Amino acid sequence: MDKNIVAHTYKISREERRKANGHNSFLIFFTGLSGSGKSTIANALEQRLFEKNIKTYALDGDNIRKGINKGLSFSPEDRSENNRRIAEIAKLFIDAGIVVLAAFVAPYKKDRLSIKDTVGNDNYIEVFVNTSLEVCEKRDVKGLYEKARKGEIKNMTGISAPYEMPEQPDIELTEHHTIDEAVNLIIEKIKNKI
Repeated sequence: MDKNIVAHTYKISREERRKANGHNSFLIFFTGLSGSGKSTIANALEQRLFEKNIKTYALDGDNIRKGINKGLSFSPEDRSENNRRIAEIAKLFIDAGIVVLAAFVAPYKKDRLSIKDTVGNDNYIEVFVNTSLEVCEKRDVKGLYEKARKGEIKNMTGISAPYEMPEQPDIELTEHHTIDEAVNLIIEKIKNKI
């Protein structure tokens, strides 16, 4: 089947789209446990970038699983497929000249490396939101940890499924950073990339 698929070449390039937008495009990938603050920080960062007229789009785990990745479970295989699809979506947005902010648990190192390979090393900024399991469980805004502790949820990262911590993230944040501090650190890191 693959031999019958031929990529179409479009007349407007990624570089032309970036030039028209007035900024570079790349992926800022937030990883960490559920409840670590990934989506909250990504949202605050997106607001700050929007104020600077940077064209952005945020991808969030729950939102993606309600649509494009609807039907995928939390098994290791489905988690990998979830992340593969996220990488392909992010690549399309990068081609469109957009700064993508993606907030996903992405517990496996191999999946994060695959995302990086898909979008390209120069287009990938990894933000590890390194919030302790204890703090994540205290926050537990979705009630997931409580359900996992009761055995009602299988494959819960940090409880019944592993989380492989990033070894060399571009940025590491903790629960000790305020949202503003976290956003400022990221802005400082990406200012020359935009």
